[in-house]
Amino acid sequence: MQPRRWTPPPATGRVHRTSSIPPLPPVRRIELPAAGPEDVVLAPDGTLIVGTDDGAILKVDPATDTVTPLANTGGRPLGLHADPDGRVLICDFERGLLELTPDGELTVLVDEIDGERLLFASNVVRDADGTIYFSSSSARWSLADYKGDLLEHSCTGRLFRRTTEGSVETLADGLKFANGVVLAPDRSCVLVAETAGYRVSRHWLSGPLAGTTDLLVENLPGFPDNMGLGSDGLVWITLPSPRDPLLDRLLPRPGLFRKLIWSLPERVHPRPKRTVWVQAVDFDGTLVHDLQTEGTDYSMVTGVVELDGTLYLGSLGESAVAVSHLPSSRPA
Repeated sequence: MQPRRWTPPPATGRVHRTSSIPPLPPVRRIELPAAGPEDVVLAPDGTLIVGTDDGAILKVDPATDTVTPLANTGGRPLGLHADPDGRVLICDFERGLLELTPDGELTVLVDEIDGERLLFASNVVRDADGTIYFSSSSARWSLADYKGDLLEHSCTGRLFRRTTEGSVETLADGLKFANGVVLAPDRSCVLVAETAGYRVSRHWLSGPLAGTTDLLVENLPGFPDNMGLGSDGLVWITLPSPRDPLLDRLLPRPGLFRKLIWSLPERVHPRPKRTVWVQAVDFDGTLVHDLQTEGTDYSMVTGVVELDGTLYLGSLGESAVAVSHLPSSRPA
C-alpha cells in the first residue's frame, strides 16, 4: 500500500434519511441464479441485462421475473451498455472491454492500452456514431480488494475513448476510482463518477471547454458508483454506502495509519453501510431526486436504470435485481 494524503470536503451530514427526505418506496426483488449484478441496463425490448459474479450475462424480464442466460464472459462482468440493435458492451474486470452480439458471439474490443493490460474496466457507454467511452477504476487494486484502493486513495482511475477504428485515447487520468459513465444527450460532455472523491466529473467534448475536465457534482454524501441516463433526462447516481467517518479522518493523516488498518483482519476494515440509495441530478448538477430507504431487503446499490418513473437497481452484493419507483409514480 502506498497511501496518498487527501483532505476530503467536510461531510454534509446527509447520511441517513430524515423526515424532510421522501423515502424510496419498498423494493421488489427479482432473484437471480448467481450473485453480484453490479450494473443493470435496459435492452431495446424492455428487458434488463445484468452480469453476475460467475461470469454470466443474463436477460431479466421484470414483467414476469423470468431470467434467461445470454452468455458467459469467463471473467467478472461489471458495467454494461445495451445498444438499440441488441449488442451489449461489457466491462469485464478480468478480460477488458467486450462486445456481445445478439447471436451470442463475444469479442474482445480492448484488453490493453499503450502496451499495458487494461485493469479494472468499470463502466461503459456507446454513442450513436459508434464511439465508446469507458472507465478503469484502478491500476493497482483488484475487485476483491477494491476497499484497498479507497483506503490508499491511489488516484489511478482513467476515462478512455475508443474510436470506431479501434484506437483508444485517455481523456482523463488521475481519477479517484473512476466508475459510472454517462454521455450527455447533446454529446457536449461525458460524465464519470469518482467513487473515492465523492464526486462526478465532467469531461467536455465540444464547445469552448472541449478537452478539459471539471466537476458536475462534488461533496456527495456517499460513494458514487454506476450512473444511468434516465428517460426523464436526468443523471441517476447510485450511492452504495454513505461516506465513512473513519476513512474521512484517516485520509488527511500520514499513510502509516492506513497501512496499519489494512494489515489488520478484514472485520475491522471500513465497510459499506446497508442502505438503498439513489440520487438524480440534471446536467447543471442540480439535485432533483434524493431517494433512500433502509437496507433491510436490499443493499449496496451499484446500478440504476430509470424508465417512466420505475427504478431498476443492481447490487455488487445481492443475488437479485430490485424494482422500485419514484414516490409520485405508480409501482411497477
